Amino acid sequence: MAKADALNSVVNLAKRRGLVFPSSEIYGGFRSTWDYGPVGVLLKRNVKEAWWRTMVQLRDDMVGLDAAILMAPKVWEASGHIATFTDPLVDCKSCNERFRADQLPASGACPNCGAKGSFTEARQFNLMFKTFVGPVEDDASVAYLRPETAQGIFVNFKNVQTTMRRKPPFGIAQIGKSFRNEITPGNFTYRTREFEQMEMEYFVPPGEGERWFEYWCNERFRWYTEYGIPESMLRLRPHDPEELSHYSAGTADVEFQYPWGWGELEGIANRTDYDLTQHAKFSGEDLTYYDQESGTHYVPHVIEPAAGADRATLAFLLAAYDEDEVRGEKRTVLRLDKRLAPYKAAVLPLSRNEKLSPTARDVATMLRPHFQIDYDDASSIGKRYRRQDEVGTPFCVTVDFDSLDDNAVTVRERDTMEQDRVPIPDLVAYLRERLASS
Repeated sequence: MAKADALNSVVNLAKRRGLVFPSSEIYGGFRSTWDYGPVGVLLKRNVKEAWWRTMVQLRDDMVGLDAAILMAPKVWEASGHIATFTDPLVDCKSCNERFRADQLPASGACPNCGAKGSFTEARQFNLMFKTFVGPVEDDASVAYLRPETAQGIFVNFKNVQTTMRRKPPFGIAQIGKSFRNEITPGNFTYRTREFEQMEMEYFVPPGEGERWFEYWCNERFRWYTEYGIPESMLRLRPHDPEELSHYSAGTADVEFQYPWGWGELEGIANRTDYDLTQHAKFSGEDLTYYDQESGTHYVPHVIEPAAGADRATLAFLLAAYDEDEVRGEKRTVLRLDKRLAPYKAAVLPLSRNEKLSPTARDVATMLRPHFQIDYDDASSIGKRYRRQDEVGTPFCVTVDFDSLDDNAVTVRERDTMEQDRVPIPDLVAYLRERLASS
């Protein structure tokens, strides 16, 4: 399948099967904003829960946080976002479209209308959304929608460290919405102005930054392969010196091979002591850590793995999308890791029958406390199998007329399409065992 066709296929599938809808669609949409539908919200939630489980639940050196989106404007002055969080903006004089100057084609032609040499001089454009807090719109009430979740962690470093009695190295993890007024959003959910981040700040003693930077680069690359993305679709790309942010002593991106080419999936940065030093300077608070063993104070250095929940969800979708042939017919299937699949099982009565439906409903009721499931009794059983394949459901549970006699159901596996006959009392244990296996 051609790369452009692969993206179109996933976009069409996402709309058709309730994964992702264009936002405000009945009003013609709103550029590059997307709503996660009933199936998509389950998938994205599973991606976030998988990240949280790995980063927080399974570690003894990590705690969580949920900081506010609106923060004191001084935060963004201290972090450098007000002064330096900018992109070069140009306008096409022919069609009036706006673009990032550093992303124009080498030919110099406008990506929209094709005109050459028709761009204005580049000017710096701050990517933060500005708003006002309170009833009066004046300079004193200016606030910003956060462009990253990281600063909420830094300004809470002292609160978390003292209340949780943590000693470096330790991390603070957070999942939350961020906002960037991107000049050229696009490529489906890859680059949007409203997005969700999965970020962690790992505080380490000075001198240990490089070691932990390498550790987290390897850990974060491994996480994507553990959840089903082939290594051939991933790479770890260190930033060149001229690419580094003002706070970074070293950055590497986990990149994914999207249909349009390699693109950032997650960034891992060695932020040194920049952030805590800046916030201590601007706030007047002492943000050092006192090491009782050495009797010294120091400002911890920070390693930051920062992932996008939306980008990760898109990457898992693209990697899982597959087409094969079953009895001469094309089958579309999402071969998602079972842990990420929106529905773990679907209950399908063989037909809408007054005898089968009550038993099928009883089976669904039995499964719901244990798994996220779907119930589908519309159209032929073959079409229902295909619908579940398209959203990545690992198991379909079919209630047929034999079920009324033997109190058993047929369980079909998504990838192999093999079927087992399973007694209804054993069904929860059967599914749990197979969902736990990779």
